Amino acid sequence: MDFRFDIIIEYLPLLLKGTLWTIGISILAILFGSVLGLGVSLGKMSHRGYLRWPASIYVNFFRGTPLLVQILLVHFGVVPLILGSTNAIVAAIVALSLNSAAYMAEIYRAGIQSIDQGQTEAAYSLGMTPGQTMRTIILPQAIKRMIPPFGNEFIVLIKDSSLFAVIAAPELMYWSNAMRSQYFKVWEPYLTAALIYFILTYSLNKLLGYLERRV
Repeated sequence: MDFRFDIIIEYLPLLLKGTLWTIGISILAILFGSVLGLGVSLGKMSHRGYLRWPASIYVNFFRGTPLLVQILLVHFGVVPLILGSTNAIVAAIVALSLNSAAYMAEIYRAGIQSIDQGQTEAAYSLGMTPGQTMRTIILPQAIKRMIPPFGNEFIVLIKDSSLFAVIAAPELMYWSNAMRSQYFKVWEPYLTAALIYFILTYSLNKLLGYLERRV
């Protein structure tokens, strides 16, 4: 096997640029997904049917359908409907955020429900509103327990971002495919991409382990 390091060096600036896009899209998706996921989670736990049912449908749809299908729907359907034309970066962020929100909602729900119900009852007995109780008592405790699954979700998002190559978003896998197409080589582009993904996820694992110990 003639392994060519020269084409890796040639494409390295583009691969690094794609890596930055991968990180950026994943960070925005986890931020938007966290905010939307909290709302969906609270809606799913609500006693009001008009909040609970839409939230449940949302979670079941995005967890029960392939991310690739969601990406294509957003890229070719939702984004052109709003912007008037397709935009791979916008579609990537929107699709990954919507998908992440469904999983984040379940993480929030599990974390919130893991807190003893007696604390909520005690807060009510002191005259606190449900909003105050959730904001000042329940969520601060629940978030500590949610750090490991939050981290796992972020790692999953980084790996899932590779699917955006199918809509030509200029992330890491897009440039890996470009290298393969130009030189008709497989090992060089995909082993390089695999190494970069491994470095990203391994570093994130170490960072999350440090945060868990600190918290």
